[in-house]
Amino acid sequence: MAVASVNGIDLAYELAGSGEQLVFLNGSGATIEASRLVAAPFVEHFEVVMFDQRGLGSTTIPERVATMADYAADVGGLMDHLGWESALVVGLSFGGMVAQEFAVTSPERVTALALLCTSPGGEFSSFPLHELEDLDPEERFLRYRSVLDERFDEDWLNNHPVDAVIVSVLRRRGQVEKSPEQRRGERLQLEARRGHDVGDRLALVTAPTLVASGRFDGIAPPSNGRAIADRVAGATLQLFDGGHMFMFQDPAAYPTVIAFLHEHAV
Repeated sequence: MAVASVNGIDLAYELAGSGEQLVFLNGSGATIEASRLVAAPFVEHFEVVMFDQRGLGSTTIPERVATMADYAADVGGLMDHLGWESALVVGLSFGGMVAQEFAVTSPERVTALALLCTSPGGEFSSFPLHELEDLDPEERFLRYRSVLDERFDEDWLNNHPVDAVIVSVLRRRGQVEKSPEQRRGERLQLEARRGHDVGDRLALVTAPTLVASGRFDGIAPPSNGRAIADRVAGATLQLFDGGHMFMFQDPAAYPTVIAFLHEHAV
């Protein structure tokens, strides 16, 4: 893992793979370590940089609440550090929000944009995860599970082993003890997420754009994906059989996104 000094913070990042340069942006609370599995198929095809976003993992936890503009500026700063003038950009969930903000503020730096299980904000905001933070851990997990995929209940999970594994992994991840400072960093990210609203600026996106949503996603429902696609010129909306984790649930998801990126790579 390497470190770049970007916008007054130390940003921990990792490079892997070879080929066209690609920035992979993690979801809420996700570190490099937690994101390796979801990023792995992209690493097989591209040179991928992923990083611990401000407040998370080995990256500096800032004192003040960050804005989405700060998170987007970190993307540009890291690209400058790497000497990348432009890149493919893949944003997952919260990372998709950062990707949208980056694509409207620095459109010339995005060669193609893949927005996965994400939302534009405003009237099409993602589920308010910040409201779960003060719940009892078990209640928080069950509430999160119910919006992760609207089909997820005990009967469904008993009959769908892949989904049961996904839920089990997320439960274990949520049980990892964290320091008060780590919790503060995660809350700072949730506050930035809470203020995300890029809908009225999406017309500024110039890159070919694929918006991918899970049909049963209660965090970033398909209507939110449609709202993005309707506002980005020429964007394509693709629905997959799954919820917020459709990339693991629908075998067509990764091949579709990777084919799109290859098609539009410079």
